[in-house]
Amino acid sequence: MVTLRCTSVLAGLLLCAGAAPRVFGEDSGHYRVVTLETPGGVDMEASGLAVLPDGRLAVGLRKGEVWILDNPTAEPPLAERIGYHLFASGLHELLGLAWRDGALYATQRAEVTRLRDTDGDGLADEYLAVASGWGVSGAYHEYAYGPAFDASGNMYTSLNSSMGAKWKGAGAEAVETKWRGWCMVTGADGVMRPFAAGFRSPCGIGNNKDGEVFVTDQQGTWFGTNPILHVRKGAFFGHSESLAFAREAGSPVVHPGKLPETLTVAEARSAVPGYTPPAVWLPYVKMGQSPTGLRFDETGGKFGPFDGQMFVGEFVYSGVNRVFLEKVDGEYQGACFPFIKELQSAVLGVNFLADGSMVVGQSNRGWNSFGNKSFGLQRIVWSGRAPFEVRQMQLLEEGFRFRFTEPLEPGTAPVPSNFGGQSYTYLYHSKYGSPEVEAEQLTIEAIDVADDRKSIVVRCGGLREGYVHELFLPELVSESGQKLGHRDAYYTLNRKVSKTDKVDR
Repeated sequence: MVTLRCTSVLAGLLLCAGAAPRVFGEDSGHYRVVTLETPGGVDMEASGLAVLPDGRLAVGLRKGEVWILDNPTAEPPLAERIGYHLFASGLHELLGLAWRDGALYATQRAEVTRLRDTDGDGLADEYLAVASGWGVSGAYHEYAYGPAFDASGNMYTSLNSSMGAKWKGAGAEAVETKWRGWCMVTGADGVMRPFAAGFRSPCGIGNNKDGEVFVTDQQGTWFGTNPILHVRKGAFFGHSESLAFAREAGSPVVHPGKLPETLTVAEARSAVPGYTPPAVWLPYVKMGQSPTGLRFDETGGKFGPFDGQMFVGEFVYSGVNRVFLEKVDGEYQGACFPFIKELQSAVLGVNFLADGSMVVGQSNRGWNSFGNKSFGLQRIVWSGRAPFEVRQMQLLEEGFRFRFTEPLEPGTAPVPSNFGGQSYTYLYHSKYGSPEVEAEQLTIEAIDVADDRKSIVVRCGGLREGYVHELFLPELVSESGQKLGHRDAYYTLNRKVSKTDKVDR
Protein backbone atom coordinates (compact mmCIF):
# COMPACT_ATOMS: atom_id res chain seq x y z
CA MET A 1 0.00 0.00 0.00
CA VAL A 2 1.34 3.43 -0.96
CA THR A 3 1.32 6.03 1.79
CA LEU A 4 1.88 9.66 0.95
CA ARG A 5 4.02 12.29 2.63
CA CYS A 6 2.83 15.52 1.03
CA THR A 7 4.27 18.99 1.44
CA SER A 8 1.72 21.78 1.10
CA VAL A 9 2.21 24.51 -1.48
CA LEU A 10 2.63 27.06 1.31
CA ALA A 11 5.29 24.95 3.04
CA GLY A 12 7.10 24.53 -0.25
CA LEU A 13 7.10 28.26 -0.84
CA LEU A 14 8.39 28.93 2.66
CA LEU A 15 11.19 26.40 2.20
CA CYS A 16 12.09 27.88 -1.16
CA ALA A 17 12.11 31.43 0.13
CA GLY A 18 13.29 31.21 3.69
CA ALA A 19 15.01 27.94 4.62
CA ALA A 20 17.82 28.20 2.09
CA PRO A 21 21.03 26.23 2.50
CA ARG A 22 23.94 28.36 3.58
CA VAL A 23 25.54 30.29 0.75
CA PHE A 24 29.32 30.46 0.50
CA GLY A 25 29.55 34.16 -0.29
CA GLU A 26 32.00 37.01 -0.01
CA ASP A 27 32.23 36.80 3.80
CA SER A 28 32.45 33.06 4.38
CA GLY A 29 36.24 32.82 4.19
CA HIS A 30 35.91 29.67 2.06
CA TYR A 31 34.53 30.65 -1.33
CA ARG A 32 33.93 34.02 -2.93
CA VAL A 33 31.78 34.85 -5.93
CA VAL A 34 33.24 36.96 -8.75
CA THR A 35 30.81 38.45 -11.26
CA LEU A 36 32.30 38.87 -14.73
CA GLU A 37 31.42 42.07 -16.53
CA THR A 38 30.04 41.28 -19.98
CA PRO A 39 30.23 43.41 -23.14
CA GLY A 40 27.59 46.10 -23.53
CA GLY A 41 24.80 45.23 -25.93
CA VAL A 42 25.40 41.47 -25.71
CA ASP A 43 22.83 39.26 -24.00
CA MET A 44 25.35 36.85 -22.53
CA GLU A 45 22.88 33.95 -22.07
CA ALA A 46 25.68 31.50 -21.36
CA SER A 47 24.37 28.04 -22.18
CA GLY A 48 27.65 26.27 -22.96
CA LEU A 49 31.15 26.49 -21.48
CA ALA A 50 34.35 24.95 -22.86
CA VAL A 51 37.85 25.55 -21.51
CA LEU A 52 40.55 25.67 -24.17
CA PRO A 53 44.00 24.11 -23.64
CA ASP A 54 45.62 27.56 -23.28
CA GLY A 55 43.21 28.56 -20.46
CA ARG A 56 40.85 30.68 -22.52
CA LEU A 57 37.12 30.13 -22.11
CA ALA A 58 34.66 29.57 -24.94
CA VAL A 59 31.09 30.59 -24.08
CA GLY A 60 28.13 29.46 -26.17
CA LEU A 61 25.03 31.65 -26.08
CA ARG A 62 21.51 30.34 -26.29
CA LYS A 63 20.78 32.73 -29.17
CA GLY A 64 23.45 31.15 -31.36
CA GLU A 65 26.81 32.82 -30.82
CA VAL A 66 30.16 31.60 -29.47
CA TRP A 67 32.47 34.05 -27.69
CA ILE A 68 36.08 33.54 -26.61
CA LEU A 69 37.30 35.05 -23.32
CA ASP A 70 41.05 35.59 -23.40
CA ASN A 71 41.51 35.99 -19.63
CA PRO A 72 38.46 34.64 -17.79
CA THR A 73 40.20 34.82 -14.39
CA ALA A 74 41.04 38.54 -14.66
CA GLU A 75 40.49 40.63 -11.55
CA PRO A 76 39.04 43.13 -11.39
CA PRO A 77 36.74 41.27 -13.82
CA LEU A 78 36.21 44.15 -16.24
CA ALA A 79 35.18 43.35 -19.80
CA GLU A 80 38.27 44.94 -21.35
CA ARG A 81 40.58 43.00 -19.02
CA ILE A 82 38.77 39.73 -19.72
CA GLY A 83 38.91 40.28 -23.48
CA TYR A 84 35.76 39.14 -25.27
CA HIS A 85 35.93 38.15 -28.95
CA LEU A 86 33.09 36.87 -31.12
CA PHE A 87 34.14 33.52 -32.60
CA ALA A 88 31.02 32.13 -34.31
CA SER A 89 27.43 33.12 -34.99
CA GLY A 90 24.29 32.04 -36.82
CA LEU A 91 23.70 28.89 -34.77
CA HIS A 92 20.21 27.84 -33.65
CA GLU A 93 19.53 27.58 -29.92
CA LEU A 94 22.98 26.51 -28.79
CA LEU A 95 22.72 24.41 -25.60
CA GLY A 96 26.15 22.92 -25.13
CA LEU A 97 29.79 23.33 -26.04
CA ALA A 98 32.88 21.13 -25.85
CA TRP A 99 36.52 21.29 -26.97
CA ARG A 100 38.26 18.31 -28.53
CA ASP A 101 41.14 17.76 -30.96
CA GLY A 102 41.62 21.40 -31.89
CA ALA A 103 37.96 22.28 -32.47
CA LEU A 104 34.84 23.43 -30.67
CA TYR A 105 31.75 21.25 -30.86
CA ALA A 106 28.46 23.13 -30.48
CA THR A 107 25.13 21.39 -30.01
CA GLN A 108 22.33 23.33 -31.65
CA ARG A 109 18.69 22.37 -32.16
CA ALA A 110 19.13 20.22 -35.26
CA GLU A 111 22.79 19.16 -35.22
CA VAL A 112 26.17 19.11 -33.52
CA THR A 113 28.50 21.46 -35.38
CA ARG A 114 32.29 21.38 -35.38
CA LEU A 115 33.72 24.91 -35.41
CA ARG A 116 37.28 25.66 -36.50
CA ASP A 117 39.37 28.72 -37.27
CA THR A 118 41.51 27.45 -40.12
CA ASP A 119 43.21 30.74 -41.10
CA GLY A 120 44.08 31.97 -37.62
CA ASP A 121 42.14 35.25 -37.71
CA GLY A 122 40.17 34.47 -34.53
CA LEU A 123 36.89 33.73 -36.31
CA ALA A 124 35.42 30.34 -37.13
CA ASP A 125 35.45 29.80 -40.87
CA GLU A 126 34.55 26.11 -40.89
CA TYR A 127 31.12 24.97 -39.73
CA LEU A 128 30.83 21.20 -40.22
CA ALA A 129 27.81 19.13 -39.19
CA VAL A 130 29.13 16.05 -37.36
CA ALA A 131 25.86 14.68 -35.97
CA SER A 132 22.27 15.18 -37.12
CA GLY A 133 19.16 13.26 -38.08
CA TRP A 134 16.92 13.46 -35.03
CA GLY A 135 13.37 14.77 -35.32
CA VAL A 136 12.76 18.52 -35.21
CA SER A 137 9.11 19.53 -35.62
CA GLY A 138 9.18 23.05 -34.23
CA ALA A 139 7.75 22.03 -30.85
CA TYR A 140 8.87 24.40 -28.10
CA HIS A 141 10.80 21.88 -25.98
CA GLU A 142 12.72 20.03 -28.69
CA TYR A 143 16.09 20.85 -27.16
CA ALA A 144 19.37 19.08 -27.85
CA TYR A 145 22.22 19.06 -25.31
CA GLY A 146 25.89 18.19 -25.24
CA PRO A 147 28.12 16.98 -26.54
CA ALA A 148 30.07 14.78 -24.15
CA PHE A 149 32.96 12.54 -25.19
CA ASP A 150 33.88 9.21 -23.63
CA ALA A 151 37.40 7.82 -23.19
CA SER A 152 37.35 6.38 -26.73
CA GLY A 153 36.26 9.64 -28.36
CA ASN A 154 32.65 8.65 -28.95
CA MET A 155 30.36 11.70 -28.89
CA TYR A 156 27.07 11.73 -26.97
CA THR A 157 24.09 14.02 -27.42
CA SER A 158 20.94 13.99 -25.27
CA LEU A 159 17.58 14.91 -26.79
CA ASN A 160 14.54 16.42 -25.09
CA SER A 161 11.20 14.69 -25.52
CA SER A 162 8.97 16.53 -27.97
CA MET A 163 6.58 18.61 -25.86
CA GLY A 164 4.07 21.16 -27.04
CA ALA A 165 2.42 22.01 -30.37
CA LYS A 166 4.31 21.08 -33.52
CA TRP A 167 4.70 23.24 -36.61
CA LYS A 168 2.51 21.97 -39.44
CA GLY A 169 5.13 23.00 -41.98
CA ALA A 170 7.49 20.36 -40.57
CA GLY A 171 5.76 17.74 -42.70
CA ALA A 172 6.51 14.15 -41.68
CA GLU A 173 8.52 15.30 -38.67
CA ALA A 174 5.42 16.95 -37.23
CA VAL A 175 4.01 13.43 -36.97
CA GLU A 176 7.10 11.43 -36.05
CA THR A 177 9.89 13.21 -34.17
CA LYS A 178 12.41 10.41 -34.33
CA TRP A 179 14.74 9.66 -31.41
CA ARG A 180 13.28 12.31 -29.13
CA GLY A 181 13.90 11.33 -25.49
CA TRP A 182 17.05 9.41 -26.44
CA CYS A 183 20.78 9.72 -25.96
CA MET A 184 22.58 9.32 -29.30
CA VAL A 185 26.21 8.36 -29.84
CA THR A 186 28.38 9.22 -32.82
CA GLY A 187 31.44 7.05 -33.30
CA ALA A 188 34.75 7.57 -35.05
CA ASP A 189 33.08 6.43 -38.29
CA GLY A 190 30.82 9.49 -38.16
CA VAL A 191 27.65 7.42 -37.89
CA MET A 192 25.11 8.45 -35.26
CA ARG A 193 23.37 5.57 -33.44
CA PRO A 194 20.74 5.30 -30.69
CA PHE A 195 22.30 4.52 -27.33
CA ALA A 196 19.81 4.82 -24.44
CA ALA A 197 16.21 5.93 -23.97
CA GLY A 198 13.64 7.09 -21.46
CA PHE A 199 14.59 10.75 -21.00
CA ARG A 200 12.21 13.65 -20.48
CA SER A 201 14.38 16.79 -20.53
CA PRO A 202 18.02 15.68 -20.16
CA CYS A 203 19.45 19.16 -19.71
CA GLY A 204 22.92 18.28 -18.41
CA ILE A 205 25.31 15.76 -19.94
CA GLY A 206 28.93 15.10 -19.00
CA ASN A 207 31.46 12.47 -18.08
CA ASN A 208 33.72 11.48 -15.20
CA LYS A 209 37.48 10.94 -15.41
CA ASP A 210 36.88 7.44 -16.82
CA GLY A 211 34.69 8.81 -19.61
CA GLU A 212 31.46 7.35 -18.24
CA VAL A 213 28.46 9.45 -19.26
CA PHE A 214 25.95 10.98 -16.83
CA VAL A 215 22.80 13.01 -17.49
CA THR A 216 20.59 15.21 -15.35
CA ASP A 217 16.88 15.13 -16.11
CA GLN A 218 13.86 17.14 -14.97
CA GLN A 219 10.94 16.33 -12.70
CA GLY A 220 7.67 15.86 -14.60
CA THR A 221 5.78 12.99 -16.18
CA TRP A 222 7.34 9.62 -15.22
CA PHE A 223 9.93 11.39 -13.04
CA GLY A 224 8.67 12.03 -9.51
CA THR A 225 11.63 14.31 -8.84
CA ASN A 226 14.89 15.21 -10.57
CA PRO A 227 17.24 12.31 -11.39
CA ILE A 228 20.93 11.93 -12.16
CA LEU A 229 21.32 9.06 -14.61
CA HIS A 230 24.33 6.90 -15.41
CA VAL A 231 23.92 6.40 -19.15
CA ARG A 232 24.74 2.98 -20.59
CA LYS A 233 23.97 1.32 -23.90
CA GLY A 234 20.47 -0.15 -23.95
CA ALA A 235 19.31 1.46 -20.70
CA PHE A 236 15.69 2.62 -20.37
CA PHE A 237 15.23 5.34 -17.73
CA GLY A 238 11.47 5.33 -17.58
CA HIS A 239 9.90 8.06 -19.73
CA SER A 240 7.37 6.65 -22.16
CA GLU A 241 7.71 8.96 -25.18
CA SER A 242 11.02 7.50 -26.32
CA LEU A 243 9.50 4.02 -26.61
CA ALA A 244 7.94 4.96 -29.94
CA PHE A 245 11.39 4.25 -31.43
CA ALA A 246 12.51 1.31 -29.31
CA ARG A 247 11.58 -1.13 -32.09
CA GLU A 248 13.40 0.82 -34.81
CA ALA A 249 16.34 -0.83 -36.53
CA GLY A 250 19.49 -0.28 -34.50
CA SER A 251 17.73 0.33 -31.20
CA PRO A 252 19.63 -1.29 -28.31
CA VAL A 253 16.64 -0.75 -25.98
CA VAL A 254 14.18 -3.59 -25.49
CA HIS A 255 10.60 -2.32 -25.43
CA PRO A 256 9.20 -3.06 -21.95
CA GLY A 257 5.58 -3.25 -23.10
CA LYS A 258 2.75 -1.25 -21.59
CA LEU A 259 3.97 0.83 -18.67
CA PRO A 260 2.13 0.59 -15.33
CA GLU A 261 0.38 3.42 -13.51
CA THR A 262 0.23 2.20 -9.92
CA LEU A 263 3.83 1.46 -8.92
CA THR A 264 6.51 3.22 -6.96
CA VAL A 265 9.95 3.59 -8.54
CA ALA A 266 11.19 1.04 -6.00
CA GLU A 267 8.70 -1.48 -7.40
CA ALA A 268 9.34 -0.49 -11.03
CA ARG A 269 12.94 -1.73 -10.75
CA SER A 270 11.70 -5.32 -10.90
CA ALA A 271 8.24 -4.90 -12.48
CA VAL A 272 9.19 -2.94 -15.62
CA PRO A 273 11.48 -4.94 -17.94
CA GLY A 274 14.75 -3.11 -18.52
CA TYR A 275 13.92 -0.15 -16.27
CA THR A 276 17.13 1.49 -15.04
CA PRO A 277 16.74 3.65 -11.91
CA PRO A 278 18.69 6.87 -11.39
CA ALA A 279 22.05 6.73 -9.67
CA VAL A 280 20.85 9.61 -7.50
CA TRP A 281 17.51 11.31 -6.90
CA LEU A 282 17.57 15.03 -6.03
CA PRO A 283 14.64 15.52 -3.63
CA TYR A 284 12.36 18.23 -4.93
CA VAL A 285 12.69 21.72 -3.37
CA LYS A 286 15.12 20.34 -0.76
CA MET A 287 17.76 20.02 -3.48
CA GLY A 288 16.35 22.53 -5.93
CA GLN A 289 13.73 22.27 -8.63
CA SER A 290 15.50 22.09 -11.98
CA PRO A 291 19.02 20.62 -12.41
CA THR A 292 21.02 21.67 -15.45
CA GLY A 293 24.66 21.27 -16.51
CA LEU A 294 27.01 18.92 -14.68
CA ARG A 295 30.77 18.74 -14.29
CA PHE A 296 33.14 16.56 -12.28
CA ASP A 297 35.82 18.32 -10.23
CA GLU A 298 39.12 17.24 -11.76
CA THR A 299 41.10 20.22 -10.44
CA GLY A 300 43.31 18.10 -8.16
CA GLY A 301 42.15 19.96 -5.06
CA LYS A 302 42.30 23.51 -6.44
CA PHE A 303 38.57 23.92 -5.79
CA GLY A 304 38.63 22.59 -2.26
CA PRO A 305 38.15 19.22 -0.57
CA PHE A 306 35.69 17.75 -3.12
CA ASP A 307 38.04 16.49 -5.83
CA GLY A 308 36.41 13.90 -8.12
CA GLN A 309 32.85 14.77 -7.11
CA MET A 310 30.07 15.97 -9.40
CA PHE A 311 28.73 19.51 -9.35
CA VAL A 312 25.29 20.14 -10.83
CA GLY A 313 23.79 23.47 -11.89
CA GLU A 314 20.41 24.45 -10.47
CA PHE A 315 18.07 26.69 -12.45
CA VAL A 316 15.31 27.87 -10.10
CA TYR A 317 17.53 28.45 -7.05
CA SER A 318 20.31 29.93 -9.22
CA GLY A 319 22.99 27.75 -7.72
CA VAL A 320 25.04 24.58 -7.73
CA ASN A 321 24.63 21.30 -5.83
CA ARG A 322 27.20 18.61 -5.09
CA VAL A 323 27.00 14.82 -5.62
CA PHE A 324 29.15 12.04 -4.18
CA LEU A 325 29.02 8.75 -6.13
CA GLU A 326 30.18 5.27 -5.24
CA LYS A 327 29.77 1.88 -6.91
CA VAL A 328 28.03 -0.90 -5.02
CA ASP A 329 28.22 -4.26 -6.77
CA GLY A 330 29.15 -2.50 -10.00
CA GLU A 331 26.31 0.07 -9.96
CA TYR A 332 26.56 3.79 -9.19
CA GLN A 333 24.58 5.30 -6.35
CA GLY A 334 25.33 7.99 -3.81
CA ALA A 335 24.43 11.15 -1.96
CA CYS A 336 23.66 14.75 -2.83
CA PHE A 337 24.37 17.86 -0.78
CA PRO A 338 23.59 21.58 -1.13
CA PHE A 339 26.57 23.70 -2.13
CA ILE A 340 25.67 27.26 -3.18
CA LYS A 341 22.52 29.08 -4.21
CA GLU A 342 21.04 32.50 -4.95
CA LEU A 343 23.63 33.58 -7.48
CA GLN A 344 22.74 36.41 -9.87
CA SER A 345 20.76 34.25 -12.32
CA ALA A 346 19.72 30.70 -13.18
CA VAL A 347 22.69 28.38 -13.75
CA LEU A 348 22.81 26.52 -17.08
CA GLY A 349 26.46 25.51 -17.48
CA VAL A 350 29.25 24.53 -15.07
CA ASN A 351 32.98 24.13 -15.74
CA PHE A 352 36.37 24.59 -14.08
CA LEU A 353 38.99 27.07 -15.25
CA ALA A 354 42.76 26.51 -15.30
CA ASP A 355 43.20 28.11 -11.86
CA GLY A 356 40.70 25.64 -10.34
CA SER A 357 37.87 28.14 -9.94
CA MET A 358 34.37 27.16 -11.02
CA VAL A 359 32.73 29.18 -13.78
CA VAL A 360 28.95 29.13 -14.20
CA GLY A 361 26.99 30.26 -17.25
CA GLN A 362 23.61 31.79 -16.57
CA SER A 363 20.31 32.57 -18.29
CA ASN A 364 16.81 32.54 -16.84
CA ARG A 365 15.26 32.40 -20.34
CA GLY A 366 12.21 34.18 -18.93
CA TRP A 367 11.39 31.42 -16.43
CA ASN A 368 11.29 31.99 -12.68
CA SER A 369 14.59 31.89 -10.83
CA PHE A 370 16.36 33.62 -7.97
CA GLY A 371 18.66 36.52 -8.78
CA ASN A 372 18.53 40.06 -10.10
CA LYS A 373 19.97 39.38 -13.57
CA SER A 374 18.58 37.64 -16.65
CA PHE A 375 21.96 36.27 -17.77
CA GLY A 376 25.67 36.40 -17.10
CA LEU A 377 28.86 34.69 -15.97
CA GLN A 378 30.19 34.21 -12.46
CA ARG A 379 33.21 32.49 -10.92
CA ILE A 380 33.29 30.68 -7.58
CA VAL A 381 36.80 30.87 -6.16
CA TRP A 382 38.13 28.81 -3.25
CA SER A 383 40.12 30.74 -0.66
CA GLY A 384 42.31 27.78 0.31
CA ARG A 385 40.54 27.38 3.66
CA ALA A 386 38.40 24.25 3.77
CA PRO A 387 34.77 24.65 4.84
CA PHE A 388 33.54 22.19 7.46
CA GLU A 389 31.25 19.93 5.44
CA VAL A 390 30.26 16.34 4.92
CA ARG A 391 32.68 15.26 2.21
CA GLN A 392 31.29 11.77 1.65
CA MET A 393 28.26 9.78 2.76
CA GLN A 394 29.12 6.11 2.26
CA LEU A 395 26.76 3.17 2.54
CA LEU A 396 27.68 0.42 5.01
CA GLU A 397 25.97 -2.82 5.85
CA GLU A 398 24.91 -1.36 9.20
CA GLY A 399 24.17 2.24 8.11
CA PHE A 400 26.22 5.16 6.78
CA ARG A 401 29.70 6.56 7.24
CA PHE A 402 29.98 10.35 7.12
CA ARG A 403 33.46 11.61 6.26
CA PHE A 404 34.14 15.26 7.04
CA THR A 405 36.47 17.84 5.55
CA GLU A 406 37.95 18.53 9.02
CA PRO A 407 38.24 16.51 12.23
CA LEU A 408 35.51 16.97 14.82
CA GLU A 409 36.42 18.95 17.90
CA PRO A 410 38.01 16.80 20.64
CA GLY A 411 35.56 15.16 22.98
CA THR A 412 32.72 15.04 20.44
CA ALA A 413 30.28 12.30 21.42
CA PRO A 414 27.09 12.64 19.34
CA VAL A 415 24.02 10.81 20.61
CA PRO A 416 21.46 9.07 18.36
CA SER A 417 18.57 11.23 19.57
CA ASN A 418 20.20 14.30 17.99
CA PHE A 419 20.07 12.75 14.50
CA GLY A 420 16.99 12.74 12.29
CA GLY A 421 16.42 10.37 9.42
CA GLN A 422 13.78 8.96 7.12
CA SER A 423 13.51 7.08 3.86
CA TYR A 424 10.97 7.50 1.09
CA THR A 425 10.45 6.85 -2.60
CA TYR A 426 8.39 8.27 -5.47
CA LEU A 427 5.50 7.22 -7.66
CA TYR A 428 6.29 5.91 -11.14
CA HIS A 429 3.41 7.23 -13.24
CA SER A 430 2.49 9.45 -16.17
CA LYS A 431 1.29 12.28 -13.93
CA TYR A 432 3.51 15.28 -13.34
CA GLY A 433 5.88 14.78 -10.41
CA SER A 434 5.23 12.90 -7.19
CA PRO A 435 5.10 13.51 -3.47
CA GLU A 436 7.45 11.57 -1.22
CA VAL A 437 5.67 8.25 -0.63
CA GLU A 438 6.02 5.29 1.75
CA ALA A 439 7.97 7.43 4.20
CA GLU A 440 9.39 5.69 7.28
CA GLN A 441 11.60 7.02 10.03
CA LEU A 442 15.08 5.55 10.27
CA THR A 443 15.95 3.92 13.58
CA ILE A 444 19.18 5.57 14.72
CA GLU A 445 20.80 2.94 16.95
CA ALA A 446 24.31 4.24 17.66
CA ILE A 447 26.94 6.78 16.58
CA ASP A 448 30.59 5.71 16.37
CA VAL A 449 33.30 8.38 16.13
CA ALA A 450 36.53 7.37 14.39
CA ASP A 451 39.78 7.63 16.34
CA ASP A 452 40.99 10.46 14.07
CA ARG A 453 37.59 12.23 14.44
CA LYS A 454 37.40 12.67 10.64
CA SER A 455 34.36 10.44 10.28
CA ILE A 456 31.40 9.00 12.12
CA VAL A 457 29.34 5.87 11.51
CA VAL A 458 25.59 6.28 11.94
CA ARG A 459 24.23 2.82 12.71
CA CYS A 460 20.60 2.69 11.68
CA GLY A 461 17.96 0.14 10.86
CA GLY A 462 15.33 0.27 8.14
CA LEU A 463 17.55 0.63 5.08
CA ARG A 464 15.52 -0.03 1.92
CA GLU A 465 16.54 -0.59 -1.70
CA GLY A 466 14.95 1.85 -4.14
CA TYR A 467 14.51 4.59 -1.52
CA VAL A 468 16.10 7.94 -0.76
CA HIS A 469 17.59 8.02 2.74
CA GLU A 470 17.48 11.52 4.18
CA LEU A 471 19.61 12.25 7.24
CA PHE A 472 19.83 15.45 9.24
CA LEU A 473 22.94 15.84 11.37
CA PRO A 474 23.17 17.83 14.62
CA GLU A 475 25.18 21.04 15.00
CA LEU A 476 28.62 19.48 14.90
CA VAL A 477 31.74 21.62 15.35
CA SER A 478 35.16 21.01 13.81
CA GLU A 479 38.57 21.04 15.47
CA SER A 480 39.11 24.59 14.15
CA GLY A 481 35.81 25.76 15.64
CA GLN A 482 33.71 25.81 12.48
CA LYS A 483 30.06 24.79 12.58
CA LEU A 484 28.92 22.18 10.06
CA GLY A 485 27.93 24.18 6.97
CA HIS A 486 25.18 21.91 5.65
CA ARG A 487 23.53 19.39 7.93
CA ASP A 488 21.22 17.69 5.40
CA ALA A 489 22.25 14.80 3.16
CA TYR A 490 20.27 12.56 0.81
CA TYR A 491 21.48 9.08 -0.19
CA THR A 492 19.81 7.11 -2.99
CA LEU A 493 20.10 3.44 -2.07
CA ASN A 494 19.69 1.18 -5.09
CA ARG A 495 21.68 -1.76 -3.73
CA LYS A 496 22.48 -2.65 -0.15
CA VAL A 497 26.00 -3.54 0.91
CA SER A 498 26.77 -7.05 2.07
CA LYS A 499 30.03 -8.54 3.25
CA THR A 500 30.65 -10.03 -0.20
CA ASP A 501 29.89 -6.88 -2.23
CA LYS A 502 32.61 -4.91 -3.95
CA VAL A 503 32.34 -1.20 -3.16
CA ASP A 504 34.27 1.29 -5.29
CA ARG A 505 34.77 4.72 -3.74
